[in-house]
Amino acid sequence: MAQAHAAHGAGKYYIPHGSKWPAVGAITLFTMMLGISAVLNGWSFGPLVAYLGLAGVAYMFYGWFGTVIDESQRGLYNDGVDRSFRMGMMWFIFSEVMFFAAFFGALWYARHLSVPWLGGEGSRFLTNDFLWRGFESTWPTNGPGAIGGQFETIPAFGLPAINTAILLTSGVTITIAHHALKAGHRGTLKLFLALTFLLGFLFVGLQAYEYHHAYEALNLRLDTGIYGSTFFMLTGFHGLHVTMGAIMLLVIWLRVLRGHFTPTHHFAFEGVAWYWHFVDVVWLGLFIFVYWL
Repeated sequence: MAQAHAAHGAGKYYIPHGSKWPAVGAITLFTMMLGISAVLNGWSFGPLVAYLGLAGVAYMFYGWFGTVIDESQRGLYNDGVDRSFRMGMMWFIFSEVMFFAAFFGALWYARHLSVPWLGGEGSRFLTNDFLWRGFESTWPTNGPGAIGGQFETIPAFGLPAINTAILLTSGVTITIAHHALKAGHRGTLKLFLALTFLLGFLFVGLQAYEYHHAYEALNLRLDTGIYGSTFFMLTGFHGLHVTMGAIMLLVIWLRVLRGHFTPTHHFAFEGVAWYWHFVDVVWLGLFIFVYWL
């Protein structure tokens, strides 16, 4: 079905009817995070609660996004609603920037302040001699007392470099798809949009392999001191964002196959494209500051 063009009440702002989805989202997100917290603390009921919450979140996304897509296709949104969607997406991406800034800040603080301080910089008596005698200020480190045992790091110019090339390539393919959409070239749009989400899922698969190798062969784990915790928090949350982005791209591709979007009305595509470029930029920062330097 082609996208409807007539906006509901051209001079009016569409107010949606009462919806259950915000409440469903709040409950299921809380359930999922409760389950994840229980897993991290070793509680036996943790996995079950986490999976129930995850299933609920998937149900919420399916239902809520389906409602919004239906409203859009029925022509209920005008230019004012479109501007609201754009501002909402901008603020969402800004919040994600702050989210990752906090973790990058934790990495910087640990590497450039905490570890040197424990190694004796500034006041050796109060730190190195008194707290952790003999601790050497080096990076990467698993902290005083070699928390989690000895470990090895993942070389930057191996699998991480391959994943960097994959994400950068996906940034090119989605840009080509965007230009094809605006030019009305539906065949090129379908091809390059499909390539984008396939590259995204390939990235996630290679990162899963990297995690398995780190745990089994390198003894690099989430509990391997400050390096292990910052490494897996940064790369793990980024991998989650890539997974979400690839799923969103897949949904957009399915909508394209059904004839949705026109050269002038395609914010859903643009919003996902903005998000995808964001995860590309974050990965470049991860590659440089986590793997390389």
